[in-house]
Parts: sequence; C-alpha cells; structure tokens
Amino acid sequence: MATPVIADCDLDNYLRFPDETLRPRLREVRQRLGETVLILGHHYQRNEVIEFADFRGDSFKLSQQSAQHPAAQYIIFCGVHFMAESADILCAPHQQVVLPDLNAGCSMADMAQNWQVQQAWQELRDAGLADEFLPLTYMNSTAAIKAFCGQNGGLVCTSSNAPAAFRWAFERKPKIFFLPDQHLGRNTGSRLGIALDEMRVWDPRRELGGLTPDQVRTARVLLWKGHCSVHQRFQPEHVERCRAERPGVKVLVHPECNWEVVQKADLVGSTEFIIRQVCTAPAGTEWAIGTELHLVHRLAQEHPEQKIAPLDNNMCPVCTTMFRISPQHLLWVLENLERGTVVNRVRVAEDVKHWARVALDRMLAVPA
Repeated sequence: MATPVIADCDLDNYLRFPDETLRPRLREVRQRLGETVLILGHHYQRNEVIEFADFRGDSFKLSQQSAQHPAAQYIIFCGVHFMAESADILCAPHQQVVLPDLNAGCSMADMAQNWQVQQAWQELRDAGLADEFLPLTYMNSTAAIKAFCGQNGGLVCTSSNAPAAFRWAFERKPKIFFLPDQHLGRNTGSRLGIALDEMRVWDPRRELGGLTPDQVRTARVLLWKGHCSVHQRFQPEHVERCRAERPGVKVLVHPECNWEVVQKADLVGSTEFIIRQVCTAPAGTEWAIGTELHLVHRLAQEHPEQKIAPLDNNMCPVCTTMFRISPQHLLWVLENLERGTVVNRVRVAEDVKHWARVALDRMLAVPA
C-alpha cells in the first residue's frame, strides 16, 4: 500500500488515514529526526504506537529515561498527562516534553484535583489533626499533588515501593494521608499489618471526607476516594470463575485491584513485577492476569510457550485514555517537529516542579 500524502500538518488531515498506512512514513521521519527525539511508550499503549518507542516501561521508569538521554531535545511521551508531567519534572532544561494527544488523561489522577486536596488538608488543620498526618501520593497523580506532598514533608511512591514509602512515613508521623488510589493504599496497608478498620476512605465531596472527627482520630491511614477505572473492574467472582474453569491457573494481579481480588490472587505486583513473573516462569505455566488488556495480549504474543489470558475474558479492561494516543497523533507530532514546530508541549510551572521534584527525590532516597 502506498504511503499517504499529507498536504500539511493539520491534525485532521492525519486522522483520515488508517493506522497501517502510516507505518512507512513514521519509520522515515523517525529515522530523519535521529537522536534529537526520544519516544517513550507505556506498557498499556497499543501495539501500533509502541512499536515506534525507543523505550517502553511503566510511568516512572520512562520518565527517568529523559534525564538519561541528554542528546534528545524532544521527549515524545506516548502515555497520559501525568506521565508527561513527571518527565518534564525530571528532564534537563533544554529538553521539551510532548504528549501526542493532550486529551490522554488518567481518570485516577483526575479524581484528586489540587483544590480538593488543599481543602481536605485545611479541614484536617481546622480539626487540629493535620500535624499527625504525612501525605503520600501514588505516581499516578498530577504534578500539583506531587508538589503538595513535597511541601508538606511527604513523598511520591510507585506500586513497587509503596510498602517502603509507608514505613518511611510511619517513622516520621503516626498517620498517613494517601492519594489518590484507595485500593493501592489499602492493599499496601494490609500488607504491613494495618487492620482494615484503621484505614478510612476520605470522600472529597463530603465535609471532613464523610468521616466523624473520632473516625479521623482513630485512623492510621486516610485513603483518598480514587481508583483506576481499569483495575477496579476486576471482582472476586472473576477469580473464582477462572479457577473453576482453569484448574492449576496462577492468578496474577496489580495492586490497584480491590482488596478482595488481591486476597484471592496468587501473586500481586506492579506492571514490571507482572512482566518479570511471566518472563521468568517455566514453559507451560498458565496465567490469568488482572491488568490492562494491551499488556496482557502483548505478553501472550511474546511468550507463546506459556498460556496467558486475561483474568476475565468477558470484559475488555482497556485504558481508554491511553488509547487516545494513535499512530496518527504520533506522526503529526513528529512531522511538526521536523518542520520546526513543537505541538502539545507539556510544561510544569517552576514552583510546582521544584516541590514535586522534592517529593520524587525523597522517594528515591527511601531504602527498598
């Protein structure tokens, strides 16, 4: 099939063409731009985009790549908005971060807006309780929330180092205010021996999070009422049905799943943990994986010696916001760069960047 001719760099012109017709043009412009461009692809990204990524990984691992490749003037982040923000926080001053579609957000990150968190913190102050809490935020949060944690003595964590972050926090304050994923927070706390009734959910739409002053005082962890729209869809009955239909299957899930699912799984861990388990397992191992569908399908393609399937075949757990990044958007960004135009740059304000970097640096200093 012939490479389509695109007359100008207006995005609408690119969106008219099917994915497969753009491959030759993508390869050509990528080669011409050379080391001035670094393309980062998140594990949940569709295959038609991730095939052009120089590196693929989870959000923080990819964000670090920008600092490790100073020759790259432009960082093209094929992920979602908070990931591009993290890359901008960590990259060098001469580097510019681009998100191919600015509509690629994260529903979890959007559930904790800065004004809501500031209001919640003020309510804790008014109740005379803020000094007892240390704020921690999951990597899947906006730069402003990371900065809030940095300013108030807290840090950022990933799904891998959340237990270490919790231990670090409890060495400094008796209580944790965890943002924005209640499930990761609950699963981490439970793993460390904190009772479920010592972890309370803070609903930002209600006064004092919908809690009584006594409930806040007796809580060891306040969990922001947020979640991942993909991982929360997995339910305990999916695990039970899977085990009944596939005797001997190993159930492997992400800690963004709810507590009941995690309790029924064989293994629980981050995206990188999930990949590592599959890559090192003996041939013939049968897996039911509770995470984003593009990653599960990619693992099945790359490891035909194993039997890999989604935890539930009757639903489609796709990160729809990640799916907004398309080959058309990627080509549009790259050809604009070639013409000297930077589109969809993501830039974090300097004051926010400073305090977010403080929170990230504290995370990196925490012993594993």
